[in-house]
Amino acid sequence: METYPEYKNKHFKAFTVKLKFFLKAFWKTILAWVLIVTFVVIGIHYNLNNTVIGGGVVIFAIISQAFIGLLKILGLIPIVGPIIVQILALPFYWIINALGYFVSLVAIKRGYSKDVINYRILTVILLIGIVIGFVLGKLI
Repeated sequence: METYPEYKNKHFKAFTVKLKFFLKAFWKTILAWVLIVTFVVIGIHYNLNNTVIGGGVVIFAIISQAFIGLLKILGLIPIVGPIIVQILALPFYWIINALGYFVSLVAIKRGYSKDVINYRILTVILLIGIVIGFVLGKLI
């Protein structure tokens, strides 16, 4: 029941050309994230310490600029992507998140580990709410 095979072929060709340019532009970022995911999976499989896995990922991602590449790819999403990247670059956003981790560390040392879980969930919800509110505010 193919009525317009040349129409399908034209769109498939345009898609493969765009995908080719995307892969050519971001091959280093994609390779870096494949290596990071591979390292995490192998580390979990061999029961490496979580701090070793996390530290290795952070060091490799900073050296290879994997985080910046991921933000560039996220910025390609039409309309919403640049706004989300702009929010993630705000120092206020990072300060709130850092304060959350600092307060969590103090609370865990004082024995409030169960309360920390609720607190971190509320902090993540607040940060997601800031992102959604910022995006809606820019769009409306």
